[in-house]
Formats: sequence, C-alpha cells, structure tokens
Amino acid sequence: MNSDQNRQELCRYRLQQAEETLNEARILLDAGYCRGALNRSYYAMFYALQLLLVQNKVSISKHSGVISYFDQAFVKTGIIDKKFSKWLHRLFDLRQDADYGDMFIPTNEHCREALSQAENFVQRIKEYYESSPS
Repeated sequence: MNSDQNRQELCRYRLQQAEETLNEARILLDAGYCRGALNRSYYAMFYALQLLLVQNKVSISKHSGVISYFDQAFVKTGIIDKKFSKWLHRLFDLRQDADYGDMFIPTNEHCREALSQAENFVQRIKEYYESSPS
C-alpha cells in the first residue's frame, strides 16, 4: 500500500471514529449522562478535525493547535462557515469545564445542543472530505 492509500485509509478511519463517537454521545445523553455526552460530542468534532489533518498531511498534537489550524486553513479561507468554528470553540470550553471544572453541572439543554452541533460539524467535514480530490 502506498502513502496515498495509507492516508485515505486513515481518513476513512477518522471519519468512522467521529461517527462512532457521536453514537456514544447519543447513548450517554439518552441514559442521562450529560457530562459524558459533552465529552463524546467534543471528541467527535476533534476526530473529524483529525481527518482534515491527515488529508492535508499536517501533524499537530495539541487540541489548541488542531483548532487553530482549522480556523486558519478552513474558516478564515471561507471553506467552512464560521458558525462551525464558534461551535467547536464553545464545545471545547464546555468539555473542559465538564471534565476538569469544579462543581460544573451541564444542563440537558447544553448537552442536546452540543450533540446537535457536533452532528452537523461531523457531517460538514464529511461533505468536505467526500467532495475533495483524493
């Protein structure tokens, strides 16, 4: 398998990972585990961003760097609408609060909105990926 085939395989893997993580978020939310649903919603978005990194042969390890790359390469250039960046930044902060904050109790409304935005985000990245030349 050549490097282009490897990259395409890894892109498909990252997309599958994002979609599976959305399913995990739905299951957790339906079971009343809002904090876990927020975490999985954010990670679904993050895995979709990982697809973009692989596709564009970019290597970044920190979440903040990945988000910054997305903003620079896709949002500021007009490829992806700014609302997706706003959702990503908001969910990054919510996930940080839910995972590490003291006495942070996310509301069901926060969690449902986050999941909906994550679903739309992953779908938009999937559409971009599938419409891009290999």
